[in-house]
Amino acid sequence: MAEVTVVGAGLAGSECAWQLAERGVRVRLLEQKPKKRTPAQSHDFFAELVCSNSFRGAALANAVGLLKEEMRRAGSLVLGVGASCRVPAGGAFAVDRERFGPEITRRLHTHPNVEVIAEEVLAIPDVDHPVVIATGPLTGESLAKDLERLVGEKQLAYYDAIAPVVLAESLDWQKVFRASRYDKGGDDAYVNCPLSEEEYDAFLAAVLAAEKAEAHDFEEVRYFEGCLPIEVMAERGRLTLAYGPLKPVGLRDPRTGRRPFAVVQLRQEDAAGTAYNLVGFQTRMKWPEQKRVFRMIPGLENVEFERFGTVHRNTFVRSPEVLDDTLALRARPNVYLAGQITGVEGYVESAACGLVVGVTLAHRLAGRTLPPLPETSALGALMGHLRRPRDDFQPSNVVWSQFPPLESPFEITHNGRRKKLGKSERHEKMAEIGLRDLEPWLAAAEVAPIRARFEESPSVESASTPA
Repeated sequence: MAEVTVVGAGLAGSECAWQLAERGVRVRLLEQKPKKRTPAQSHDFFAELVCSNSFRGAALANAVGLLKEEMRRAGSLVLGVGASCRVPAGGAFAVDRERFGPEITRRLHTHPNVEVIAEEVLAIPDVDHPVVIATGPLTGESLAKDLERLVGEKQLAYYDAIAPVVLAESLDWQKVFRASRYDKGGDDAYVNCPLSEEEYDAFLAAVLAAEKAEAHDFEEVRYFEGCLPIEVMAERGRLTLAYGPLKPVGLRDPRTGRRPFAVVQLRQEDAAGTAYNLVGFQTRMKWPEQKRVFRMIPGLENVEFERFGTVHRNTFVRSPEVLDDTLALRARPNVYLAGQITGVEGYVESAACGLVVGVTLAHRLAGRTLPPLPETSALGALMGHLRRPRDDFQPSNVVWSQFPPLESPFEITHNGRRKKLGKSERHEKMAEIGLRDLEPWLAAAEVAPIRARFEESPSVESASTPA
């Protein structure tokens, strides 16, 4: 029987171990609980939801809603148990975390192909079979150093600074202009939001006064000069932002022919130009405050956010550089990474990454090769984020800008006219295409028997309920 060692029993590690075990692979699941916990953890069960109990939006018009549906169809342990522990949450998918984690733990402990070993892993196991590292954003220092030794110091980040991303269609294109500083890089490289001195001062005051998210107890607030939150820069003096990320040098507003007092630059986020990130705008401002304050910027008054800015402790590799298409280390091809350490964000995305690694590795060990995940699917889009080369690779949730755009964003009405689809309609259409295109991969992955076995296996509550 083929064997795999999985390090870490969080969402990614639990999902990966389940997918391997269900396909006849013997799994050694190494988890430091109950001997040791990270500062973020409070319980000894697996797949602990340390922050929210929400898996976010459930509708297919949400990228994460599509991802959950694809995972459900793929026989996901996390989605299957999540469904049995679901609690009312409006349009979101939320679970009872006190039932969810223990049920994941029970299913893995009782699986005949899973051996659970309570052990802190200080270095990548030196074994003659594949290893999956799924230790999450708070990977222990010793293990992280061993990983750094393999990938190189510049390819492993210990801090995560993410700028907000906004939808291109929500910009006021009458107030912004395309240009690069000193005309370098072409006019399409950046979108610029010019600010007058009065607008800059009002924006600065709002940044300073905005409510900030407090750091978790387990986070050491230690900022790097290269990715300071904008509020930290703002506290250093009135003109710090104007000489930093908002510097206007090398730019002229075509409407006035003059250099603005300050400029907020937006960099294109995806090849189709559907989304832009606010350059240098990593922040600890709370999300409602980001929406209020950033909408003070000319051209962003009615902007829609695809992702808000964050700054928090994290450990992740620069996946496009160090991982191959199966998420194995180029420097050591028998070692795979899964979950947040690869550069995905969020509960669902972490579990999805574990699912893909588990399914792919099980087929490799059986001498079979799966077809590539279609880029139109949420699973394919998320994996594409980890494989797409870019200089400023940052962790991300699954978002629509990772998908290829619709070939035609129009529909023919009853009178034969073309009508442009609304945003929700476009996303629903993209979800329909993604689910259709994923079917051959699901068939090759032989997910039907796994789903059937899961549904036939009673949960701990139903197993104890009298007939």
